[in-house]
Amino acid sequence: MGAQSGVLVKDARAIEEMNKVDTLIIDKTGTLTEGKPSLNAYKSFTDKTDLDILKLAASIDVNSEHTLANAIVAGAKENNVELLKLENFESVTGKGVKAILKGKKIGLGNHRLIAEFQATLTDEQKKLSEEWQSTGQTVMYLIVEQRVEGIVSVSDKIKKNSKSAIKSLQKMGIKVHMLTGDNKYTAKTVSDELGLDGFMYDCLPNDKYNKIIELQKQGHIIAMAGDGINDAPALEQANVGIAMGTGTDIAMQSAEITLVKGDLTGIVRARDLSLKVMRNIKQNLFFAFVYNSIGVPIAAGVLFPFFGILLSPIIAATAMSFSSVSVISNALRLRNK
Repeated sequence: MGAQSGVLVKDARAIEEMNKVDTLIIDKTGTLTEGKPSLNAYKSFTDKTDLDILKLAASIDVNSEHTLANAIVAGAKENNVELLKLENFESVTGKGVKAILKGKKIGLGNHRLIAEFQATLTDEQKKLSEEWQSTGQTVMYLIVEQRVEGIVSVSDKIKKNSKSAIKSLQKMGIKVHMLTGDNKYTAKTVSDELGLDGFMYDCLPNDKYNKIIELQKQGHIIAMAGDGINDAPALEQANVGIAMGTGTDIAMQSAEITLVKGDLTGIVRARDLSLKVMRNIKQNLFFAFVYNSIGVPIAAGVLFPFFGILLSPIIAATAMSFSSVSVISNALRLRNK
Protein backbone atom coordinates (compact mmCIF):
# COMPACT_ATOMS: atom_id res chain seq x y z
CA MET A 1 0.00 0.00 0.00
CA GLY A 2 2.89 2.30 0.73
CA ALA A 3 4.47 1.65 -2.65
CA GLN A 4 1.15 2.17 -4.43
CA SER A 5 0.77 5.57 -2.77
CA GLY A 6 4.35 6.67 -3.58
CA VAL A 7 5.88 5.84 -0.19
CA LEU A 8 8.82 3.41 -0.45
CA VAL A 9 9.72 1.83 2.90
CA LYS A 10 13.24 0.41 3.17
CA ASP A 11 13.04 -0.55 6.84
CA ALA A 12 9.83 -1.97 8.35
CA ARG A 13 10.81 -0.41 11.70
CA ALA A 14 10.17 3.00 10.14
CA ILE A 15 6.46 2.24 9.78
CA GLU A 16 6.21 1.57 13.52
CA GLU A 17 8.30 4.66 14.37
CA MET A 18 6.18 6.93 12.14
CA ASN A 19 3.26 6.12 14.44
CA LYS A 20 5.18 7.69 17.36
CA VAL A 21 6.68 10.77 15.64
CA ASP A 22 5.75 14.07 17.31
CA THR A 23 8.21 16.41 15.55
CA LEU A 24 9.07 16.77 11.87
CA ILE A 25 12.26 18.57 10.82
CA ILE A 26 12.33 19.69 7.19
CA ASP A 27 14.83 21.30 4.88
CA LYS A 28 13.68 24.18 2.65
CA THR A 29 15.17 23.90 -0.82
CA GLY A 30 13.87 20.86 -2.69
CA THR A 31 11.68 19.78 0.23
CA LEU A 32 9.30 22.68 0.87
CA THR A 33 10.18 24.34 -2.42
CA GLU A 34 10.33 23.01 -5.98
CA GLY A 35 14.10 22.71 -5.88
CA LYS A 36 14.23 24.44 -9.28
CA PRO A 37 15.38 27.97 -8.48
CA SER A 38 15.71 30.62 -11.17
CA LEU A 39 17.77 33.80 -11.45
CA ASN A 40 15.77 36.67 -10.06
CA ALA A 41 17.91 39.83 -9.89
CA TYR A 42 21.49 41.10 -9.89
CA LYS A 43 23.03 44.49 -9.11
CA SER A 44 26.45 46.11 -9.05
CA PHE A 45 27.76 48.17 -6.13
CA THR A 46 30.75 49.55 -8.10
CA ASP A 47 31.53 51.01 -11.52
CA LYS A 48 31.05 47.55 -13.01
CA THR A 49 27.78 47.03 -14.88
CA ASP A 50 25.06 44.77 -13.54
CA LEU A 51 25.83 42.30 -16.34
CA ASP A 52 29.49 42.27 -15.26
CA ILE A 53 28.36 41.12 -11.82
CA LEU A 54 26.25 38.36 -13.37
CA LYS A 55 29.19 37.34 -15.60
CA LEU A 56 31.54 36.98 -12.61
CA ALA A 57 28.95 35.14 -10.51
CA ALA A 58 28.15 32.66 -13.29
CA SER A 59 31.84 32.18 -14.10
CA ILE A 60 32.45 30.98 -10.53
CA ASP A 61 29.25 28.93 -10.28
CA VAL A 62 29.75 27.08 -13.57
CA ASN A 63 32.04 24.72 -11.62
CA SER A 64 29.51 24.14 -8.84
CA GLU A 65 26.85 21.41 -8.70
CA HIS A 66 24.53 23.31 -6.33
CA THR A 67 21.00 24.02 -7.61
CA LEU A 68 21.37 27.73 -6.84
CA ALA A 69 24.57 27.83 -8.88
CA ASN A 70 22.83 26.12 -11.80
CA ALA A 71 20.12 28.81 -11.68
CA ILE A 72 22.69 31.61 -11.94
CA VAL A 73 24.56 29.94 -14.80
CA ALA A 74 21.29 29.32 -16.66
CA GLY A 75 20.28 32.95 -16.14
CA ALA A 76 23.62 34.14 -17.54
CA LYS A 77 23.19 31.99 -20.64
CA GLU A 78 19.70 33.42 -21.18
CA ASN A 79 21.30 36.89 -21.14
CA ASN A 80 23.96 35.74 -23.65
CA VAL A 81 26.75 36.36 -21.13
CA GLU A 82 30.14 34.91 -22.10
CA LEU A 83 31.73 33.23 -19.09
CA LEU A 84 35.30 33.74 -17.91
CA LYS A 85 37.86 31.05 -17.13
CA LEU A 86 38.82 30.95 -13.44
CA GLU A 87 41.46 29.05 -11.48
CA ASN A 88 41.56 27.21 -8.15
CA PHE A 89 37.81 26.77 -7.79
CA GLU A 90 36.74 25.74 -4.27
CA SER A 91 33.34 25.04 -2.75
CA VAL A 92 33.09 26.01 0.92
CA THR A 93 30.31 24.15 2.76
CA GLY A 94 27.74 26.49 4.27
CA LYS A 95 29.41 29.58 2.81
CA GLY A 96 29.61 29.55 -0.98
CA VAL A 97 32.28 29.23 -3.66
CA LYS A 98 35.56 30.97 -4.42
CA ALA A 99 38.21 31.07 -7.15
CA ILE A 100 41.07 33.11 -8.59
CA LEU A 101 40.66 35.50 -11.54
CA LYS A 102 43.81 37.19 -12.91
CA GLY A 103 45.51 36.83 -9.54
CA LYS A 104 42.57 38.23 -7.58
CA LYS A 105 40.57 36.17 -5.11
CA ILE A 106 36.84 36.31 -5.81
CA GLY A 107 33.92 34.61 -4.12
CA LEU A 108 30.16 34.23 -4.27
CA GLY A 109 28.22 33.27 -1.17
CA ASN A 110 26.50 34.33 2.03
CA HIS A 111 27.49 36.50 4.99
CA ARG A 112 29.86 33.79 6.27
CA LEU A 113 31.91 34.08 3.07
CA ILE A 114 31.95 37.86 3.45
CA ALA A 115 33.50 37.39 6.90
CA GLU A 116 36.06 34.95 5.51
CA PHE A 117 37.12 37.54 2.89
CA GLN A 118 37.25 40.16 5.69
CA ALA A 119 34.82 42.34 3.74
CA THR A 120 31.85 44.34 5.06
CA LEU A 121 28.45 45.50 3.82
CA THR A 122 27.41 49.14 3.84
CA ASP A 123 24.08 50.13 5.35
CA GLU A 124 22.68 50.70 1.86
CA GLN A 125 23.80 47.26 0.71
CA LYS A 126 22.29 45.64 3.83
CA LYS A 127 18.99 47.42 3.21
CA LEU A 128 18.76 46.22 -0.41
CA SER A 129 19.71 42.70 0.63
CA GLU A 130 17.02 42.59 3.32
CA GLU A 131 14.42 43.94 0.89
CA TRP A 132 15.11 41.12 -1.54
CA GLN A 133 15.25 38.51 1.22
CA SER A 134 11.92 39.64 2.70
CA THR A 135 10.23 38.59 -0.55
CA GLY A 136 11.61 35.06 -0.24
CA GLN A 137 14.66 35.48 -2.48
CA THR A 138 17.98 33.84 -1.66
CA VAL A 139 20.73 36.45 -1.86
CA MET A 140 24.42 35.87 -2.65
CA TYR A 141 27.20 38.42 -2.52
CA LEU A 142 29.96 38.79 -5.11
CA ILE A 143 33.22 39.57 -3.33
CA VAL A 144 36.49 40.65 -4.97
CA GLU A 145 39.46 40.62 -2.59
CA GLN A 146 38.07 42.47 0.48
CA ARG A 147 35.20 44.29 -1.20
CA VAL A 148 31.58 43.34 -1.87
CA GLU A 149 31.10 44.42 -5.49
CA GLY A 150 27.64 43.11 -6.26
CA ILE A 151 24.64 41.07 -5.29
CA VAL A 152 22.76 38.25 -7.04
CA SER A 153 19.46 36.65 -6.02
CA VAL A 154 17.52 33.56 -7.02
CA SER A 155 14.01 32.48 -6.11
CA ASP A 156 12.51 29.04 -5.64
CA LYS A 157 8.73 28.55 -5.64
CA ILE A 158 7.08 26.77 -2.73
CA LYS A 159 5.48 23.50 -3.81
CA LYS A 160 1.75 23.82 -4.31
CA ASN A 161 0.82 21.14 -1.76
CA SER A 162 3.37 22.05 0.95
CA LYS A 163 0.97 24.24 2.92
CA SER A 164 -1.93 21.76 2.92
CA ALA A 165 0.42 18.89 3.83
CA ILE A 166 1.83 20.83 6.79
CA LYS A 167 -1.65 21.63 8.06
CA SER A 168 -2.61 17.95 7.82
CA LEU A 169 0.50 16.92 9.77
CA GLN A 170 -0.20 19.53 12.45
CA LYS A 171 -3.75 18.21 12.81
CA MET A 172 -2.18 14.79 13.46
CA GLY A 173 -0.33 16.34 16.41
CA ILE A 174 3.06 16.73 14.70
CA LYS A 175 5.10 19.92 15.19
CA VAL A 176 6.78 21.01 11.95
CA HIS A 177 10.10 22.91 12.08
CA MET A 178 12.23 24.12 9.16
CA LEU A 179 16.03 24.06 9.38
CA THR A 180 17.64 25.84 6.44
CA GLY A 181 20.99 27.21 5.41
CA ASP A 182 19.22 30.25 3.99
CA ASN A 183 19.15 33.69 5.61
CA LYS A 184 16.87 34.89 8.41
CA TYR A 185 14.51 36.99 6.27
CA THR A 186 13.93 34.38 3.56
CA ALA A 187 13.43 31.67 6.19
CA LYS A 188 10.91 33.81 8.09
CA THR A 189 8.98 34.63 4.90
CA VAL A 190 8.65 30.93 4.05
CA SER A 191 7.81 29.99 7.65
CA ASP A 192 5.07 32.63 7.91
CA GLU A 193 3.56 31.67 4.56
CA LEU A 194 3.36 27.98 5.48
CA GLY A 195 2.40 28.42 9.14
CA LEU A 196 5.33 26.41 10.52
CA ASP A 197 5.77 25.80 14.26
CA GLY A 198 9.33 27.11 14.15
CA PHE A 199 12.45 27.59 12.02
CA MET A 200 16.21 27.93 12.22
CA TYR A 201 18.28 29.78 9.61
CA ASP A 202 21.95 29.89 8.55
CA CYS A 203 22.18 26.17 9.40
CA LEU A 204 25.25 24.15 8.53
CA PRO A 205 24.85 20.36 8.11
CA ASN A 206 26.12 19.81 11.67
CA ASP A 207 23.56 22.30 13.02
CA LYS A 208 20.70 20.15 11.71
CA TYR A 209 22.33 17.02 13.11
CA ASN A 210 22.89 18.60 16.54
CA LYS A 211 19.36 20.03 16.69
CA ILE A 212 17.90 16.56 16.17
CA ILE A 213 20.08 15.15 18.95
CA GLU A 214 18.96 18.00 21.24
CA LEU A 215 15.28 17.30 20.58
CA GLN A 216 15.76 13.54 21.04
CA LYS A 217 17.35 14.15 24.44
CA GLN A 218 14.19 16.09 25.35
CA GLY A 219 12.18 12.93 24.64
CA HIS A 220 10.86 13.81 21.17
CA ILE A 221 10.51 11.24 18.39
CA ILE A 222 11.92 12.94 15.29
CA ALA A 223 11.31 12.49 11.59
CA MET A 224 13.66 14.36 9.25
CA ALA A 225 12.79 15.14 5.63
CA GLY A 226 15.45 16.34 3.20
CA ASP A 227 16.82 15.87 -0.30
CA GLY A 228 20.47 16.87 -0.39
CA ILE A 229 23.93 15.57 0.49
CA ASN A 230 24.06 18.04 3.39
CA ASP A 231 20.93 16.43 4.88
CA ALA A 232 22.44 12.92 5.04
CA PRO A 233 23.85 13.14 8.63
CA ALA A 234 20.52 14.46 9.97
CA LEU A 235 18.53 11.83 8.05
CA GLU A 236 20.73 9.12 9.57
CA GLN A 237 20.36 10.47 13.13
CA ALA A 238 16.58 10.99 13.07
CA ASN A 239 14.27 8.26 14.37
CA VAL A 240 12.80 8.19 10.87
CA GLY A 241 14.70 9.57 7.88
CA ILE A 242 12.52 10.62 4.94
CA ALA A 243 14.16 11.40 1.58
CA MET A 244 12.63 13.16 -1.40
CA GLY A 245 12.68 10.90 -4.45
CA THR A 246 13.67 13.95 -6.49
CA GLY A 247 16.81 14.49 -4.39
CA THR A 248 20.29 12.99 -4.23
CA ASP A 249 21.13 9.28 -4.04
CA ILE A 250 23.06 9.69 -0.79
CA ALA A 251 20.01 11.23 0.89
CA MET A 252 17.86 8.29 -0.16
CA GLN A 253 20.50 5.81 1.04
CA SER A 254 20.56 7.51 4.46
CA ALA A 255 16.76 7.42 4.87
CA GLU A 256 14.34 4.62 5.76
CA ILE A 257 11.48 6.10 3.75
CA THR A 258 11.62 7.62 0.26
CA LEU A 259 8.82 9.72 -1.20
CA VAL A 260 8.64 8.94 -4.92
CA LYS A 261 7.04 12.24 -5.94
CA GLY A 262 9.16 14.26 -3.55
CA ASP A 263 6.35 16.23 -1.91
CA LEU A 264 5.20 16.50 1.70
CA THR A 265 1.82 14.86 1.06
CA GLY A 266 3.83 11.63 0.99
CA ILE A 267 4.67 12.17 4.68
CA VAL A 268 0.96 12.52 5.43
CA ARG A 269 0.32 9.23 3.63
CA ALA A 270 3.22 7.54 5.46
CA ARG A 271 1.89 8.71 8.82
CA ASP A 272 -1.65 7.60 7.96
CA LEU A 273 -0.41 4.21 6.78
CA SER A 274 1.62 3.81 9.98
CA LEU A 275 -1.40 4.52 12.18
CA LYS A 276 -3.55 2.00 10.30
CA VAL A 277 -0.86 -0.68 10.14
CA MET A 278 -0.16 -0.49 13.88
CA ARG A 279 -3.88 -0.55 14.67
CA ASN A 280 -4.24 -3.61 12.45
CA ILE A 281 -1.31 -5.36 14.11
CA LYS A 282 -2.81 -4.81 17.57
CA GLN A 283 -6.18 -6.17 16.39
CA ASN A 284 -4.44 -9.26 14.97
CA LEU A 285 -2.53 -9.83 18.20
CA PHE A 286 -5.81 -9.57 20.10
CA PHE A 287 -7.51 -12.12 17.83
CA ALA A 288 -4.59 -14.55 18.14
CA PHE A 289 -4.45 -14.11 21.91
CA VAL A 290 -8.19 -14.75 22.33
CA TYR A 291 -8.13 -17.88 20.17
CA ASN A 292 -5.13 -19.32 21.96
CA SER A 293 -6.21 -18.34 25.47
CA ILE A 294 -9.48 -20.23 24.92
CA GLY A 295 -8.38 -23.05 22.65
CA VAL A 296 -5.10 -24.14 24.25
CA PRO A 297 -6.49 -24.82 27.79
CA ILE A 298 -9.42 -26.76 26.36
CA ALA A 299 -7.09 -28.77 24.13
CA ALA A 300 -4.95 -29.45 27.23
CA GLY A 301 -8.00 -30.94 28.96
CA VAL A 302 -8.70 -28.29 31.58
CA LEU A 303 -12.49 -28.88 31.27
CA PHE A 304 -12.30 -32.69 31.25
CA PRO A 305 -12.30 -33.20 35.06
CA PHE A 306 -15.44 -31.07 35.44
CA PHE A 307 -17.46 -31.59 32.26
CA GLY A 308 -15.76 -34.44 30.50
CA ILE A 309 -15.03 -32.21 27.52
CA LEU A 310 -11.99 -32.83 25.32
CA LEU A 311 -11.21 -30.85 22.17
CA SER A 312 -11.24 -33.00 19.05
CA PRO A 313 -8.04 -32.73 17.00
CA ILE A 314 -10.21 -31.98 13.97
CA ILE A 315 -11.95 -29.09 15.74
CA ALA A 316 -8.62 -27.88 17.09
CA ALA A 317 -7.08 -27.87 13.61
CA THR A 318 -10.13 -26.07 12.21
CA ALA A 319 -10.03 -23.44 14.97
CA MET A 320 -6.30 -22.89 14.39
CA SER A 321 -6.88 -22.44 10.67
CA PHE A 322 -9.76 -20.08 11.33
CA SER A 323 -7.50 -18.06 13.62
CA SER A 324 -4.97 -17.64 10.81
CA VAL A 325 -7.68 -16.83 8.25
CA SER A 326 -9.22 -14.15 10.49
CA VAL A 327 -5.82 -12.50 11.07
CA ILE A 328 -4.96 -12.51 7.35
CA SER A 329 -8.44 -11.27 6.39
CA ASN A 330 -8.13 -8.42 8.85
CA ALA A 331 -4.71 -7.49 7.47
CA LEU A 332 -6.06 -7.51 3.91
CA ARG A 333 -8.50 -4.76 4.87
CA LEU A 334 -5.56 -2.38 4.49
CA ARG A 335 -5.85 -2.82 0.73
CA ASN A 336 -9.00 -0.74 0.81
CA LYS A 337 -7.57 2.12 2.90
